[in-house]
Amino acid sequence: MIVLGIDPGTASTGYGVVESAGSKLRALEDGVIHTQAGVSLERRLADIHARVDHLLEVHKPDAVAIEELYFGANARTAFAVGQARGVVLLAAGQRGVPSRSYTPQQVKGAVCGQGRAGKEQVGRMVARLLGLPHPPAPDHAADALAVAICHLNRAPLTRALAATGARAGARA
Repeated sequence: MIVLGIDPGTASTGYGVVESAGSKLRALEDGVIHTQAGVSLERRLADIHARVDHLLEVHKPDAVAIEELYFGANARTAFAVGQARGVVLLAAGQRGVPSRSYTPQQVKGAVCGQGRAGKEQVGRMVARLLGLPHPPAPDHAADALAVAICHLNRAPLTRALAATGARAGARA
């Protein structure tokens, strides 16, 4: 299974593509989509959409995992992040790739074992889980890889629950 993880933002959108084969995880690509300050918001969003669409085309992921908004930030930041999330979800929807959102606490819990881990701890654990020689940089790329890992860690449970629900529905 291949998952495209996204840490959304209008200035910097982190991305990470992770492949799982059994219990082994492997990073295929990671980085940050930077948009230029001073450029109109619609242009920045179009750039994010185009780059995410390209990642979807190249890697053909089975799912997109995207970090949910953290509302501790100010409302202006929350709206901007929400717009970046929207264009990522649009790109996934246009290609028919299922998407799933995770809170920052769910991501940290899946990668570090507890939802209050710091950025440095997340980076170290992502490196360890993916067999990388050092934590991914910048933080947005490490966070996006963590979102993909979170999805992959939850995927077997999600599939099992779906199968159980389907069998229960068939019996009804």
